Amino acid sequence: MSDGGLTLDAFGDLIERPSAKLRREAEDRRTRIGLPARALGRLDDLGGWLAAAQGQVPVRAIESPKAVLFAGDHGIAELGVSARPAGSASTLVRAALDGTSPAAILARRAGVPLRIVDTSLDCPVEELPEEVTRHRVRRGSGRLDIENSLTPEEAEAAFRAGMAVADEEADSGTDLLLLGDISVGGTTPAGVLIAAMCGTDASVVTGRGGIRIDDLAWMRKCAAIRDGLRRGRPILGDQLALLAAVAGADLTAMTGFLLQCAVRRTPVILDGVVSTACALVAQRIAFRSPDWWLAGQASGEPGQAKALDRMAMDPLLDHGVTVGEGTGALLALPLVRAAADLAAELPVLPEPAPESGPARDDDAARTAITEAT
Repeated sequence: MSDGGLTLDAFGDLIERPSAKLRREAEDRRTRIGLPARALGRLDDLGGWLAAAQGQVPVRAIESPKAVLFAGDHGIAELGVSARPAGSASTLVRAALDGTSPAAILARRAGVPLRIVDTSLDCPVEELPEEVTRHRVRRGSGRLDIENSLTPEEAEAAFRAGMAVADEEADSGTDLLLLGDISVGGTTPAGVLIAAMCGTDASVVTGRGGIRIDDLAWMRKCAAIRDGLRRGRPILGDQLALLAAVAGADLTAMTGFLLQCAVRRTPVILDGVVSTACALVAQRIAFRSPDWWLAGQASGEPGQAKALDRMAMDPLLDHGVTVGEGTGALLALPLVRAAADLAAELPVLPEPAPESGPARDDDAARTAITEAT
């Protein structure tokens, strides 16, 4: 990245894949622990992925995970595409800060710090703690169907904010990040991004959100995604311009966050359709970046399924959980932790001792006699 502006092409050079050599070493070690092949199922694959991502065999246990939720309101919610009132994401943030949201409860029980990053909530900045609002780019995002969600300057600021959060977490020793969002209207721009990246129609990616919307709201949402696609497709080759046009500050920041996590070699568990849409954009920017991420769960959103298929990612869980806000990633965390613990602590069987005894001594004696004659 240059000081004069954000150069997304640089990510392609900066991001390397996790070590294939170490993954093979982890798989070889797994064959020597005495359990039948595939006895641990998906946990074996996760153990190999963690070894490659951590850069060591055996794997380290997951000691310092953190959940990071990017928060924002979307102007498109004014059209009634969400079951929640437009501009009300701050109430969800307050519940998370108070410890009463599903994600907050799961994080607390798992001993995982929960960090909320306000990029574009539609509320006075004074209403929330400074550590939440210090990366805010603007108040709310524009209506993606008729106007850009962000100005070019705001898009760059949001992208850099996401990068800064990734750097802060990597520098603090976080060894696994769980990425989610707290938004109202956020699944609509996610649908636009996925449809644009996959070259498909709006109806294929339009879901019903975390709180299920009725048929009329679904049709409004589908129309909004179609309008966003008309605006986004002509600039598909310029990902930062695309994010400015249709994504909003939270999704733009999440895209920068994911790419910088890959640069810093910090693995990430994705949550639902919003984080997956950002991952799809990040893949377009740097094709090796998805190797640093796991899909935590299948949220039931058709857009997420489309995006995961495009990135060849298989979600760890599929329990029909639609609440969002990082909940799916937190539910997947125990599985990843279990894989790390098993890969780290299962003992390797000792090498077989060389044969010894009278028979072996007799063979040696016969060999000596033959050589003497």
